[in-house]
Amino acid sequence: MSDLRNKTVFITGSSRGIGREIALRCARDGANVVITGKTSEAHPKLPGTIHTVAEEVVAAGGQALAIRLDVRDEQAIHDAVEQAAAHFGGIDVLVNNASAISLTPTLETPAKRLDLMWDVNMRATFLASQACIPHLKKAANPHILTLSPPLNLEAKWFAPHVAYAISKYGMSLCALGMAHEFAADGIAVNCLWPRTTIATSAIEFNFPPEILRASRKPAIVADAAHAILVRDSKTFSGFFFIDEEVLRAVGVKDFDQYAVNPGGQLYGDLFVWKA
Repeated sequence: MSDLRNKTVFITGSSRGIGREIALRCARDGANVVITGKTSEAHPKLPGTIHTVAEEVVAAGGQALAIRLDVRDEQAIHDAVEQAAAHFGGIDVLVNNASAISLTPTLETPAKRLDLMWDVNMRATFLASQACIPHLKKAANPHILTLSPPLNLEAKWFAPHVAYAISKYGMSLCALGMAHEFAADGIAVNCLWPRTTIATSAIEFNFPPEILRASRKPAIVADAAHAILVRDSKTFSGFFFIDEEVLRAVGVKDFDQYAVNPGGQLYGDLFVWKA
């Protein structure tokens, strides 16, 4: 399969950032894109709503359905998936993109923040997958793609932010297990993570300005996601992909196009181990 034309792609957390960029990349193929998120009205500090992204999807050549969704709500996830499947006649792809972040050490992470990260990261990934799988079983080339890091149990990847790391690794463990559990159904379940920090609101609000300038644009993750989602779901599953490696494998050589500051120093992502 060379593109996602007429495929239905359900994306959590797609009102801005990486989720929005993946939605627009799918739209350029002529996909049906389900945009979900809590932001249905303009936020005073953050750009974009599910409705503005839906308009962008249509302008890019796709079909759009915007659904307000709090991924902490199990029933709301189920209802959103059923609404999307009824509207477009099925679901071909789930992208688990919604994520909460707090880069705080153990003594500075309150229970409320711990619960938020667990609910939005691991729990929502599990429940969204659970809700979509009955529809994915009927699809011709079904994929679940989760935006979470490669698994590495060295303590150094946990210590600076134990709660956040556990919640993100929980997403990756969901993918690892489900890839094996649903292999016979031909559902590809994989993870994707960036080599560098990505210029999103999460980076803008959690890191110094120089790290934002040393980041890449969300388009690199979207292009890598597209390269994964057009592959035959029966031929690979259970992998932890890095965006740059995916794109190099399909012939991309110019990575300056993705840089916020072309030619400048890049900042490596938190969970990508160094040589």
